[in-house]
Amino acid sequence: MSGFFVGEGNVGNAPMLRYNVVNGEQRAVLNMSVHFDHRVPDEGGGYKDEGGFWMAVSYWGKRAEHVAKLLKKGARVSVQGEQYREVWADKETGEEKSRMKINASFVGIDPLCVESITFRKRSESDEQPQALGAQPISPEEDAPFDDVG
Repeated sequence: MSGFFVGEGNVGNAPMLRYNVVNGEQRAVLNMSVHFDHRVPDEGGGYKDEGGFWMAVSYWGKRAEHVAKLLKKGARVSVQGEQYREVWADKETGEEKSRMKINASFVGIDPLCVESITFRKRSESDEQPQALGAQPISPEEDAPFDDVG
């Protein structure tokens, strides 16, 4: 069973970037544990945590390699992807075990947690935009909101 998942939380461990062979091709996978909190307004105008849950998150491909350079323990992230139940047999007892996981299609970083950003030009080897019909704007084209005041 699986379903679409969207949530915000904090990275609970140092994310681990590994490379696995998939269909004869080496692919990057970033594994991390994220605490998805349930924040509600408190009486003082702030927020308090009323529970939450931990979830293992895997993020694949070139984007995972780039995100791995930016994330560290405690980073606030937004995660979208497929939530599913992973099942395996315990090595010692043979007992069936399971846990819920997320195979992320998007991992974003909360801009309130970013101190500076350096942009680079997209190269031919970068993944293409995910959205249907999305096209990158060439430097020669005018940006649609150049003169907003």
